[in-house]
Amino acid sequence: MRIIFIVIGLILCSDLLSAKTLKVGRHQAYNTITKAISASVDHDTILVEKDIYHEKNLVIDKSIVLKGIDHPILEGEHLYEIISVKVDNVTIDGFKLQHSGQSSVIDFAGIKIYNRHNVVVVNNILDDTFFGIYSQNGSNCTIKNNVINAHQKEEQQSGNGIHCWKSDSMLIIGNTISGHRDGIYFEFVTHSVIWRNYSFKNLRYGLHFMFSSDDSYITNRFEANGSGVSVMYSHGVKMYNNYFKENWGDAAYGILLKEISDSYIQGNHFEKNTSGIYMEGASRIQVERNTFKNNGWGLKIQASCMDIVLRSNNFIGNTFDVGTNGSLVLNKFDGNYWDKYEGYDLNKDKIGDIPYRPVSMYSMIVEKNPPAMMLFRSLIASLMDKTEKVIPSLTPENLKDNHPLMKALPL
Repeated sequence: MRIIFIVIGLILCSDLLSAKTLKVGRHQAYNTITKAISASVDHDTILVEKDIYHEKNLVIDKSIVLKGIDHPILEGEHLYEIISVKVDNVTIDGFKLQHSGQSSVIDFAGIKIYNRHNVVVVNNILDDTFFGIYSQNGSNCTIKNNVINAHQKEEQQSGNGIHCWKSDSMLIIGNTISGHRDGIYFEFVTHSVIWRNYSFKNLRYGLHFMFSSDDSYITNRFEANGSGVSVMYSHGVKMYNNYFKENWGDAAYGILLKEISDSYIQGNHFEKNTSGIYMEGASRIQVERNTFKNNGWGLKIQASCMDIVLRSNNFIGNTFDVGTNGSLVLNKFDGNYWDKYEGYDLNKDKIGDIPYRPVSMYSMIVEKNPPAMMLFRSLIASLMDKTEKVIPSLTPENLKDNHPLMKALPL
């Protein structure tokens, strides 16, 4: 058995040692990338000099490294999918891809991975592509340090920046995405990581999860998107240390959680969103050590949610800290800092001696009658909230923090 492994190792090493480098350019052996791919074999590297290449649809059907020098331009002429990857173990590094085809029937992309694994797409610039980078049934692929821009004004005219469908073990790292329908889109994607991406000014969502479980997104920044981030019909999602800012609109939010369960939201920063988090039909979610600052609503938690634990968070400068649409509350609020808390701490243990009810009477009225927001900050609104604190009538009785903190946590 040991001899067999040694023989296999020697064969693999001989394949790698025999790999060659093919150069493409005006004064090189190959003047088109298509010719170089045709002449290549597995494990070869194709180096492409800086120029503009009209290759139509470039199909990669060999396990090669395709590397650009100083970002040569691959021109799609508004007609073609620019690169189609149809084999495993491919690397695409250092190109500028522009002007892909656009269609309501065909999902044209700058780079599309067809049912493959171990594909690496790194250090590319994609400009004015319908879909940017598209993984169809891919696995163990890496999409890293790409800049992906689009310029459409309507959702139906644009695809997504990074689109993964029915994929597994994907790494989406350090990309900058703007101007698309959704910055990053996951549907039926499992065991994947979205890390250190910047998704901004996209038409709909900065990030959109659908039926995608056991994924993590960590240290990303989602800013000025149509509706922030949407996580729907999923479980086992981990959301750590992300930044959500300036997602404004009638139905906008930092994160929408709809029908998700058994997930974690920790160490995130929500600032200047219509709603920091909007939960509907969510269950068993741990919300800990987040900062909700200067939002319209810090948190909207609908009556359909249960077993949500909100602990050790900071609520600072929000118009309304918490909003809800019912009186039955099956969730736990404990040990959070609320800047609107007016209680006292006689025993100096840094915990308020009386519970805090974060749902104001006026927020309940606005929830049922949005035009009432016109009277916000009026004398009558203030009187109603003060009266409700003394004699609760509309606000949920058991939606309260029994151990409110006197000082903000250093998050």
